Amino acid sequence: MPNLVPRTTRKLSAGKHHPLGATVVPGGVNFALYSKHAKAVFLELFDRPGGPATDVIRVEHCTRHIWHVLVHGAGAGQLYAYRVDGDYNPAAGLRFNAAKLLVDPYAKAFTGKFSNRSNLLLGYDPLSPARDLARDERDSAPVVPRCIVVDDRFDWQGDAHPEIPLEDLIIYEVHVKGFTAHPSSGVAHPGTYLGFIEKIGHLKQLGVNAVELLPIHELHVEDFLLDRGMTNYWGYNTIGFFAPESSYATGSEPGGQVRELKTLVRELHRAGIEVILDVVFNHTSEGNELGPTMCFKGIDNPTYYALTGPPHEQQRYYMNYTGCGNSMNLATPAAIRLVMDSLRYWAEVMHIDGFRFDLASVLGREGGGFQTCASFFDAISQDPVLAGIKLIAEPWDIGTYQVGNFPVDWSEWNGRFRDTMRKFGRGDAGLVREMGWRLTGSADLYADDGRSAYNSINFVTCHDGFTLYDLVSYDHKHNEVNQEGNRDGADDNNSWNCGAEGPTDNPEVLRLRRQLAKNQICGLMFSLGTPMLLGGDEFLRTQRGCNNAYCQDNDVSWFDWGETERNRDFFEFVRKAIAFAKRHRILHRRKFYSASLGTNDVPDIAWFGSEEHRAIWEDPDCRTIVYQLDGSEEPSDLGDYRLLFILNADWRPQYVRLPPLGGALRWYRAVDTSLPAGSDFAAPGEEVRIDPSSHYLTNPRSTVVLVGR
Repeated sequence: MPNLVPRTTRKLSAGKHHPLGATVVPGGVNFALYSKHAKAVFLELFDRPGGPATDVIRVEHCTRHIWHVLVHGAGAGQLYAYRVDGDYNPAAGLRFNAAKLLVDPYAKAFTGKFSNRSNLLLGYDPLSPARDLARDERDSAPVVPRCIVVDDRFDWQGDAHPEIPLEDLIIYEVHVKGFTAHPSSGVAHPGTYLGFIEKIGHLKQLGVNAVELLPIHELHVEDFLLDRGMTNYWGYNTIGFFAPESSYATGSEPGGQVRELKTLVRELHRAGIEVILDVVFNHTSEGNELGPTMCFKGIDNPTYYALTGPPHEQQRYYMNYTGCGNSMNLATPAAIRLVMDSLRYWAEVMHIDGFRFDLASVLGREGGGFQTCASFFDAISQDPVLAGIKLIAEPWDIGTYQVGNFPVDWSEWNGRFRDTMRKFGRGDAGLVREMGWRLTGSADLYADDGRSAYNSINFVTCHDGFTLYDLVSYDHKHNEVNQEGNRDGADDNNSWNCGAEGPTDNPEVLRLRRQLAKNQICGLMFSLGTPMLLGGDEFLRTQRGCNNAYCQDNDVSWFDWGETERNRDFFEFVRKAIAFAKRHRILHRRKFYSASLGTNDVPDIAWFGSEEHRAIWEDPDCRTIVYQLDGSEEPSDLGDYRLLFILNADWRPQYVRLPPLGGALRWYRAVDTSLPAGSDFAAPGEEVRIDPSSHYLTNPRSTVVLVGR
């Protein structure tokens, strides 16, 4: 047990209980830490990472369960951490252990990573037969990073939120490190915030206007991954909700990760690209009762975590809606305040434009189940800072699936769009009606509660699962590289290998894979809703069949920039699809399509079959969808008054009768995914006139887009 006798020569005063964390103020730094159940709090100051404490300060003042002190003469760059003393009674949820050095939940930067050496992070004695009921007396300071006092000042050079409407947003999901870590990236600082800046030109050329960054909050790597020589690459294991991940910095200065991330955000904004963070507030990296004590568990365990247990030890164990060992208790005011303060910090101080909430259903669990009126949702809905910030839910956890059920302020990852597009794309029958909903913004999910089509975040692939190329190249997952016997990852991927599993030299298989991938791009970009493209899909990045690359911090996950040239034709197709969607306002308007009559007695949308002018909604064998959109109220610059889409997932060609346009209007082919590269997507103004204009013979497994002008 460390010596907790106070020692310091610094001038101290009471300070204030607000704001929480370490705040630079005139004359010093104000430290404030919440703990309702603690009996004593000690602030330790350090002059170097890993070194002994230079000052041990007993925090004497406590207001509203917040322990606070002003340390005069301290400033930005000061290293610090806490020890919190109190009862060790796991059965009652109390796990105080002053032998364990703890990081501040509000720390804005860390000096590095926690080490798992010698199990020093455990708050209990691992050798005791009583397991977590016996407190460990060993000092954890040698394996704990120090918190860094951060000055929020930064030269933003006039930066402001771009405020791009959801209906105009095209999201690109990407990992900060993986984007440039591969040697082929050619950047000066690979795998870092600054390295990312060097590839902004690629995003501009592609045409996306938002990046959704996989978690960049400070994370901790689990023991079982370190034992395998791996790491938590995706980063869904947060320990610092205010601190940028330190390993993505160039390492040039302590706390430099804050400045470098701000620089990245500023430069993305300068390029007209918004920044959305994937955030993990559903659990922390401290795990269950056998996990480490690094922060929340040792500061106020029953406040921050949802606890459970049998009658004689009602709070010994952790609710686990996440599959990660614990669940945050968003029913307590202190936990809600932590999350709200974090969101406001990232929005106001770091200039972040939106958040995607991992396993967001956990955040709405109250009273035994998911509630749309949960305290957390209510807190967000009335917050003026977050009123203009984009909120995106991953609307499920391991026990509930809530697609379509989030509050009106929220958009959602639409898993039903993903599953339907994948099944239809590989040729499954009986999906015409379901496809009708998904192509038109999922009104069945979002129209009944005041939301729009753009509350649906449409995606076919994301970080969790196959890449687009692997979706059309593998029937089965191949996760052997994860050393879990290929038991991890989803078994039901709705994929098809086009006749050969994985790599092949068969030219027909390779041609078909490209065609099916182009079909999926068309479905994603031309459907009503906010499209999200998985980074790397634009040049057919592969993970070699791995659909759960969470621990693959290597070339399985990293972008091979050589593929941008080897698959330049596919990149050009995706770029043209994005540009086409931007040109045609009918493809990204806010309101849902209506079958009622519009301009010139033409409905917004009209459905047809492949051989007669009607939709074959109930035909169990139908694999072809034909529909027309009326763009006469908002024609493109080229005068495109009609758009006709033919989605043929059948292995047979389809004879499609084209609806008459009337007057001098004619049909022109803009897209046919069955045609060779260069002919598959016509340049604006160079579309091919259909003659005769009465029909179009659609090739097997292809997508066709016609414009009427």
